[in-house]
Amino acid sequence: MAQEKIQAIRGMSDMLPSDAPLWHFFEKKTIGLANLYGYQQIRTPIVEQTRLFKRGIGEVTDIVEKEMYSFVDSLNGDNLSLRPENTASVVRACIEHNLLYDAPRRLWYMGPMFRHERPQRGRYRQFHQFGMEAMGFKGPDTDAEQLLMLNRLWKELGIAPVRLELNCLGQLEERKAYREILIRYFEEHKEILDEDAQRRLYSNPLRILDTKNPDMQDLVNNAPKLYDSLGEESKAFLSSLEDILKAEGVDYTINPRLVRGLDYYNLTVFEWVTDKLGAQGTICGGGRYDPLIGMLGGRDAPACGFAMGIERVLELMKECGVHPEERECDVYIVWDKALYLNAIGAAEKLRDAGIRVIVHSGSMKFANQLKRADASGALYALVIGSDEAAAGKVGLKALREGIAGYGEQKTLTIEEALEFVSKNI
Repeated sequence: MAQEKIQAIRGMSDMLPSDAPLWHFFEKKTIGLANLYGYQQIRTPIVEQTRLFKRGIGEVTDIVEKEMYSFVDSLNGDNLSLRPENTASVVRACIEHNLLYDAPRRLWYMGPMFRHERPQRGRYRQFHQFGMEAMGFKGPDTDAEQLLMLNRLWKELGIAPVRLELNCLGQLEERKAYREILIRYFEEHKEILDEDAQRRLYSNPLRILDTKNPDMQDLVNNAPKLYDSLGEESKAFLSSLEDILKAEGVDYTINPRLVRGLDYYNLTVFEWVTDKLGAQGTICGGGRYDPLIGMLGGRDAPACGFAMGIERVLELMKECGVHPEERECDVYIVWDKALYLNAIGAAEKLRDAGIRVIVHSGSMKFANQLKRADASGALYALVIGSDEAAAGKVGLKALREGIAGYGEQKTLTIEEALEFVSKNI
């Protein structure tokens, strides 16, 4: 009796070899960008104390209320959660290891996050984020620099233009005052509020502004604007940020309904949005979160950052026709009969020089081996037949039009072949 197949958990996908070139292209561009702007890598555990996210993200948020994978450790009774985002973890690490004691920090990360959401295009229950955090910088120049970085990244990934939406949440006291104004407004229109909005009315009324319910759009569009509750310093911060973006030619729109889904933001919040991925068009979001370090037990320090859903960005790259090619190897070695040891020896010499090599596995006619070589994407086939071996040489055949040696097969020593390939790959 055949065993039942075991499949992946819903919303948790495999990355297959055919997807690898796009991932590698993305990783190369983002890591290159991080290095270009002086950011250093940080890695944090996938599992954290649940209270880290309750305190950092906010207990009255969709993430904490509905989406976290939380459990009790059966070995010691700890309440743990798979990380749903990484900013709180990075801040925790900075506090724990005293990373801000001598200088501000520019940090980047990449890795899997987990949220129990409804799976849809580019949105999964295990998903990956690339993000950057700048800690110890007051801005708004730092906020602007991160937006300039992202504007540059979209161009390098081949997905520009992506629309930038910007808002200012002000400071905590300003938001508290606005919160009371908002509650009074929505209380006057309680009959229009849906169940979710009524639940949030007194706990987190700003999140009502982000509703996607079409029956509530007129209501939220006519709601009092947060900007009118901001003090002069908050307005000046936004104005300075806008001046930098205008000077650098970065297009943006002010979206007064943009509040983001995390409680730790102040001043700047932003999202990069596309119309090419359906209703859920946000591919990157972030902002300033000066209160968070103090909220998590550290000494108060300013900070700002962003994160993007990698799968969403990859979907957009596909939509924009970005299909980077990646060959399995540079050289594919074909060999005759009892000459496998010759093939292995040649392969190791090429690998010593940093050349990627596949040695054909299993017996097969030369013609079929060459077909395999061509299918691998290799630039060159290295041929080791009995005649070549007897002469202490190898055959070198270029497999792609436009590369050196195409249309002929050279007979060379392995050293000559190595030198030729090294110059032309």
